[in-house]
Amino acid sequence: MGNYKTEQKDGYILYVNQNGPALGSADGKILEKDGFVFRDLAGCGELLPYEDWRLDAKERAQDLASRLSVEEIAGLMMYSPHQMVPALPGGVFGGTYEGKDYQPGVTKDDALTDQQQAFLSKDHIRHVLAVVYKDTEVAAKWNNRMQAFVEKQGFGIPVSIATDPRHGAGKSGAEYKSGSADVSKWPEGLGIAASFDTDLCRKFGEVIAKEYRALGITTALSPQVDIATEPRWMRFEDTFGSSPELVTAMSKAYCDGLQTTKGEGNGADSGWGKESVAAMAKHWPGGGPCEAGRDAHYAFGKFAVYPGGKFETHLKPFLEGAFALEGPTGTVASIMPYYTVSYGVDTKDGKNVGNSYSHYIINDLLREKYGYEGVVCTDWGITQDPAPVMDSFGSRCYGVEDLTEGERHLLAIENGVDQFGGNCKVEPVLEAYRLGCEKYGETAMRARMERSAVRLLLNLFRCGLFENPYLDVEESKRTVGCDAFRKAGYEAQLKSIVLLKNKRGDGSVLPISGRKKVYVPKRFIKAQKNFFRGMDSDKEVIEASRESVAPWFDWAETPKEADFGLVFIESPLSDGYSGEEAEAGGNGYLPISLQYRPYKADAARKESIAGGDIRESFTNRSYAGKTGTAANERDLDIVLETKKAMGDKPVIVCIRMHKPTVLAEFEPYADAIIVDFGVQRSAVYDILCGKAEPSGRLPIQLPKDMETVERHCEDAPLDMESYVDGEGHVYGFGYGMNWEGVIAGDALSGVR
Repeated sequence: MGNYKTEQKDGYILYVNQNGPALGSADGKILEKDGFVFRDLAGCGELLPYEDWRLDAKERAQDLASRLSVEEIAGLMMYSPHQMVPALPGGVFGGTYEGKDYQPGVTKDDALTDQQQAFLSKDHIRHVLAVVYKDTEVAAKWNNRMQAFVEKQGFGIPVSIATDPRHGAGKSGAEYKSGSADVSKWPEGLGIAASFDTDLCRKFGEVIAKEYRALGITTALSPQVDIATEPRWMRFEDTFGSSPELVTAMSKAYCDGLQTTKGEGNGADSGWGKESVAAMAKHWPGGGPCEAGRDAHYAFGKFAVYPGGKFETHLKPFLEGAFALEGPTGTVASIMPYYTVSYGVDTKDGKNVGNSYSHYIINDLLREKYGYEGVVCTDWGITQDPAPVMDSFGSRCYGVEDLTEGERHLLAIENGVDQFGGNCKVEPVLEAYRLGCEKYGETAMRARMERSAVRLLLNLFRCGLFENPYLDVEESKRTVGCDAFRKAGYEAQLKSIVLLKNKRGDGSVLPISGRKKVYVPKRFIKAQKNFFRGMDSDKEVIEASRESVAPWFDWAETPKEADFGLVFIESPLSDGYSGEEAEAGGNGYLPISLQYRPYKADAARKESIAGGDIRESFTNRSYAGKTGTAANERDLDIVLETKKAMGDKPVIVCIRMHKPTVLAEFEPYADAIIVDFGVQRSAVYDILCGKAEPSGRLPIQLPKDMETVERHCEDAPLDMESYVDGEGHVYGFGYGMNWEGVIAGDALSGVR
């Protein structure tokens, strides 16, 4: 027996080398050589180079790629659709178990669905996107069950589980986000940026990496390094703000924290190891400059425009941030291009197509000019045929609608794309291979596919999955959401809160001293289109209760009983497209408003910069002269009504800001205003009571009015005139207050 010991775990055996890594195996197939133990993944009884953990990751990846069939490589080149664990009936992302719906008390929560077993075996998928976990225990057991399933297949390639961000303490409809009740809670991207603290951001990356690995997750579909230059964009809150310098610094810190395993690795792979999570920075070449704020998840928002000539500016967080890490991993593991058509950027071929379909943007710029050698993975669902109507969720093959699915896959592969998000059927990739063989010859096409396989396998080797993809369930439960991580996340929430206004007569409103009675009005949101373009009904929102405020305040049922009013609102909820308006003879395009009252877009462009779609008979997407409405217009009403009802007593407004907001409508009626970029309500109360002092500063501008928004350039950072309040304070980038007043100094002075 070699220099190792064994431990029987729940569902697998752990082999611990005396001077080497611990290996996990469900089937017990191991090899002994030179006094060490290795996994016999190929089951041939011989130590193959890819099984030898003493070799560097690239050599192992190249060896394995050369052994794989085209079908197995095609499987590596796909990323599964969103997976729910367990897959409950009636949800958006469903599944069955032995042909039946999930049955509580009968179906095991960690069981693999029929669909998962099919795409893991038949389609050879090894990259799986997990969305919602029931809890940590289920997540860990599901990971182990899935790893045991694939260990018995082919070359025993483990599964790399990925996730969208799941640590946000706030919620919004910007994009479907992952969930797990167990993880520590942190501010959204804008909140991290509001701290202006890169060390905090690096700590954020380190903590979520530990929690991800304890859940079995080895790829993060983050950070979102887009510069938030367009204030109407629905994905604004997930960015690190509007300053190229701030976004670049935060992106670098986050990727370093996420990817680095301290004290492990050697040579070219130094810094990678069992605590590493491969980051996927998005969205090349920058998703921020979407025309008029419309998002490219939808065909009506497919264009990114550059009226300010700032295309190069949007590359900065990639070139000087994600591609230039100060830590030992050196560069971000993966890149995701955005759905957008970067309009007018391709000066070589003159093609206006989705970024992954652009040879200029992927091959000429990303691969050749900037030398990026990591994985390029498309955003989800770009290869399917377009839906018949504009107002739908899944129509993202922009500019290549006339191609077949196989032809779309080949075009992306020709450009330098390695992986297709949201695909779980191998046939279109195999069709792309067949077409490529006809065009280039089998030898050349096989070599191109192997190149992608090496890139994809490299991240699995670097994260140690080929040694031990299994989890100790009890250790996972101790790690995820532990006290230290929860405390770190909560402290970050406190640092993210921005105090904009604190003035009542000759004094300040905050902090509130003593035990006071608070009145909190209800909110009302009108029916609106949701992320999937379905219709949400009217809803009443109860923001607080007697029980929830009890640790800080006494409850008042009416303004008359209260010592102060606390009004919770959020940024205006506005949509930029109406299928109903299009059916009635219009072009369907409406203004996205950042104010609460109905807004008529008299200052909007008469002619849109970009336009055109196979389902439209026009190219002008202008909404000039049309009126936009906010589904939460009542938010403004409850501020005004509370102010009137409170009389001489103070009114504090807390705005959940997921995008910049025109504050002119309510600022004069608020005695204090705080901005919440996605925090737990307790963090707001701790600030109000003075248990913590506000230190956050705006990582964005708050515009003076909607005319200012209409006249700005979608691609230009910080080019708007900012709102000025009644005290003469300018709500611009870097502005914030503490108990002493306006925080002095350059907000970027400590960013590095």
